[in-house]
Amino acid sequence: MNLRGGNRKGSEPEVNLTSLIDVVFLLLIFFMVSTTFTRESDITIDLPQSSSKEVTDDQKPLELMIDQRGLYFINDQRVTSTSTDMLKRALKKSTADIKDPRLVIRADGNAPHQSVITAMDAARQLGIVKITFATRQDD
Repeated sequence: MNLRGGNRKGSEPEVNLTSLIDVVFLLLIFFMVSTTFTRESDITIDLPQSSSKEVTDDQKPLELMIDQRGLYFINDQRVTSTSTDMLKRALKKSTADIKDPRLVIRADGNAPHQSVITAMDAARQLGIVKITFATRQDD
């Protein structure tokens, strides 16, 4: 690479960028392949199965998880008590700035039925009418 111009006057120095572009593309491919897009959670829930497709919406829904012991988690934060009043307070706090909240109940397949009914009752008392249940699709 001759940057002084040599015997050609008025010509621009040439820089070969081919190898630099190759390195950038290799780095881009490496990061695309090594990135994972799975959502990790410390709460293990075994969802019941369903054959229906997932519904998409622009607004991010509020997630209420119920584990197999009947404990409640709102957006991965544990609710301190399983009483209806405490659950209502936690839901009200989480939906304070949302105009028309949507609630997704992710109940474990072995969760007590009363826990799911209590969650639905608390949501209904707060005026949350868009309630859906999360399931996993059949393979």
